[in-house]
Amino acid sequence: MAFSAIIYLANKLSIASSCSRDTIAVHLSDVGQRQLFTKTGYYRGAIVAIKSIDKSNITINKPLLLEIKKIKDLQNDHIVRFLGACIDPPNMCIITEYCQKGSLQDVLENEQIKLDWMFRYSLMQDILRGLSYLHSSDIRSHGNLKSTNCVVDGRFVLKITDFGLHAFRSKEEDTDKESYAYYQSLLWTAPELLRMHNRPPEGTSRCDVYSFAVICQEIVYRNGVFYLANLDLSPEEIYKKVKNGLRPYFRPTLDECDCPCDELADIIRQCWKEDPMERPDFPTLKSIIRKLNKDGDKGNILDNLLSRMEQYANNLEALVEERTADYLEQKKKAEDLLYMMLPKSIANSLIRGESVPAENFESVTIYFSDICGFTALSSESTPFQVVDLLNDLYTTFDNILEKFDVYKVETIGDAYMVVSGLPSRNGNLHAREVARMSLTLLNAVLSFKIRHRPNEQIKLRIGIHSGSVCAGVVGLKMPRYCLFGDTVNTASRMESNGLPLRIHVSPFTKEILDKFATFELELRGPVEMKGKD
Repeated sequence: MAFSAIIYLANKLSIASSCSRDTIAVHLSDVGQRQLFTKTGYYRGAIVAIKSIDKSNITINKPLLLEIKKIKDLQNDHIVRFLGACIDPPNMCIITEYCQKGSLQDVLENEQIKLDWMFRYSLMQDILRGLSYLHSSDIRSHGNLKSTNCVVDGRFVLKITDFGLHAFRSKEEDTDKESYAYYQSLLWTAPELLRMHNRPPEGTSRCDVYSFAVICQEIVYRNGVFYLANLDLSPEEIYKKVKNGLRPYFRPTLDECDCPCDELADIIRQCWKEDPMERPDFPTLKSIIRKLNKDGDKGNILDNLLSRMEQYANNLEALVEERTADYLEQKKKAEDLLYMMLPKSIANSLIRGESVPAENFESVTIYFSDICGFTALSSESTPFQVVDLLNDLYTTFDNILEKFDVYKVETIGDAYMVVSGLPSRNGNLHAREVARMSLTLLNAVLSFKIRHRPNEQIKLRIGIHSGSVCAGVVGLKMPRYCLFGDTVNTASRMESNGLPLRIHVSPFTKEILDKFATFELELRGPVEMKGKD
């Protein structure tokens, strides 16, 4: 998107010549990596701020050109530089210097930015320096001073913006006077201006002093404009109370205990006095704030700037440490969740971005179990009772599994599957580990209580079998470590053909267990199994 014409004036004594023309391009994608507080674009290779003009047309005449020249000639460290304006509908806008940190209001609302009193005094001093320069120029006064019109650049230097060029700005009668935003925008305005039927857009220097006091109260409390500690009033209600001017005059909360010294509270109260002539001027204010900011006003401007940047760097370091701690905590939670889904060695390989090929294991032992009569029990229970039952039972099982060299493969309904001997091979110990685990689970079930049927016994049926399997990770979104092979099917058949509260062991598993000479097994006799001879 490009604006076809940007009007600006060179530093010439005469304005007889017509306005120069240039182009400004808006490439929001190019600045998308930055935190943006306003609409921006590129002009002559630099990022600039773009403020849209809500007007159908603007008449360019000699008085307006004179005012543009005055604005263009302003050069001060605490005044935002005016670069030009686009006057071609519908892209009418004002182009100014862009300040990366946003408005003072943005800075105050950002809790991640820590502001000590030296820093806050420096912000107040920057406002005073900018306004003192503005008042001594041909502009004379701001007229619309507020924390949103004070912007902060990348070096944390505060600058004043949105003054003058009233022909470019929307008139008050064009705004919705019943809107929340309308009354919110008037909370910085001096009471004498609020009472005027036709307010002069340029205001007065004494009105700027009042606005400065409201901003100072914002800086003190960091709770928004016109903060009231014990009152909850809408902007419209505040507007009416300030405008009425009844004693005691209505002002925001300001307690000495919230200020670093009583003198600051006193000077703020003087600045928002009802009688404009009783308010101090800006040279006096500069002198007072300079005395209050003894630490921040030592040395030269560079020392003060370095102090600000050092504090900002410290804020960033603290923020980085906090974010790093949050990241590590979330990373650990994600890893713990992955470790619950996959064996730890497999999960670590996936975290490192390594591929995990399927692997064959010559000898493992697989455990299957289910609950006899679970279907009938479920039909006589509510869904929540079934969930509570399985959650209680499997929590008990999971705690027991931690004591053995086994891996829980999955649970499906009342079915519970465990394996030993993979992904870390353990010789013939897999049969012993599964057998010991099975005995422990069976013993735990005997004392297990069903919440909604405390007198009913859970009848666990267990089957185990040993043999070879192929194992690998299946899926991307919800990866699962799955086992394949006839050993899995046989172990499942051992369970389904078993008896309640018994452990059904295959001959292959018995052969391995006999080597340990610590298990007593009873011959069951021939059992027909589906798919087995």
